[in-house]
Amino acid sequence: MASMRRLALFDLDHTLLPIDSDNEWGRFLCRTGRVPDEAAFNAAIDAFYAQYRKGQLDPVEHLRFALGAFAHRPMAEIEGWRQEYIDQVIRPVISQSALDLVAKHRDAGDLCAIVTATNAFVTRPIAGLFGVAHLLGAEGEIRDGQYTGEPEGVITYRAGKLIRIDAWLKDMGLSRNSFDEIWAYSDSHNDLPMLELATHPVATNPDTILRQTAGARGWPVIELFPLVG
Repeated sequence: MASMRRLALFDLDHTLLPIDSDNEWGRFLCRTGRVPDEAAFNAAIDAFYAQYRKGQLDPVEHLRFALGAFAHRPMAEIEGWRQEYIDQVIRPVISQSALDLVAKHRDAGDLCAIVTATNAFVTRPIAGLFGVAHLLGAEGEIRDGQYTGEPEGVITYRAGKLIRIDAWLKDMGLSRNSFDEIWAYSDSHNDLPMLELATHPVATNPDTILRQTAGARGWPVIELFPLVG
């Protein structure tokens, strides 16, 4: 009898992490003097996050803002910033409950991916901390070894996550139909398209709208940790 084939898709911020890694990266850059106007930058972070929570975010505008913070810098320099951020901000907040959730799927042989609207430069090493080899994040254009500040490709936000998931699977000679079960975990109503593609959607530390949707549809709800911010 053939073994069951399963796909596990995880959002990152407020799902596997109790923080928003995008926002906290920006605030880290402010604290460490790496943006020219700290007050204006923090205000922009707050404004974009309010739009996100309402489902009104312009993903292109937001990604340009996020990428602009380190565009035209030598890659070695910004990779050093990122390592400081990972060590100071991300490692201390990773919970055993989140690690255990991912490990349960990974150890079962499931194909696992983190699918996040946060840019891939920031989140790729975070996926590594969870032992997840596949990261689908928002990509920035690179020219002459530096980020230009412009987005590249389909942004992993709302329905864009589905496009990127399908393209990733196709690159491996797979499709959604290749799997007997698809598990999807997210905290946000913005991820309803990804949750709806799953045979096993799980509302994880859900926001108010997703909690109500999960209740109406009979989806399981899990709380991995108290959220921060």
